[in-house]
Amino acid sequence: MALQTLDQLIAKTALRDRGAFGDLYKVTSGKLFGVCLRILKDRGQSEDALQEVFVKIWLNAENYRSGQYSPMSWLITIARNHAIDRWRAKRALAEGLDAVEQIEDTAANPEQSAIQTSMARQIDKCLAELESDRARAVQAAYVEGFSYKELAERHGVPLNTMRTWLRRSLIQLRECLQR
Repeated sequence: MALQTLDQLIAKTALRDRGAFGDLYKVTSGKLFGVCLRILKDRGQSEDALQEVFVKIWLNAENYRSGQYSPMSWLITIARNHAIDRWRAKRALAEGLDAVEQIEDTAANPEQSAIQTSMARQIDKCLAELESDRARAVQAAYVEGFSYKELAERHGVPLNTMRTWLRRSLIQLRECLQR
């Protein structure tokens, strides 16, 4: 398989390219399984959830907007939300209908949504102030979940240099966000 970005794989999946969908599964299934397992805490449930997540990805790939979201964040959000839905359904069955009333509504109210949107814009603005390779490294580490070692290899720098980049970039981001 030629090395393709997640954006390309999702775009081809939206066009119902089974090969691209298979490649997307190979590249992302481990991470998405981990997301499901962390929430469901049951390997069998997580395997079932992962299968359902990829059905959702297949059916909704055309809804992905390249550039608006990080592709891995979009995929992780689908997996996380689906796993939470499964966990809630399992809990409701175990505890009866009373449990449904006890589940906290995690949807943002209009005020929270406005605050989150404003904060996201501020973070994007501050990321834009970083050197582009540093900004990409920060996003890959803290949004997409890449390890320091993977990032060092990806950027062709020593591991300690990558740690320094990330530490200094976080300091710059904190200072920018406090302005």
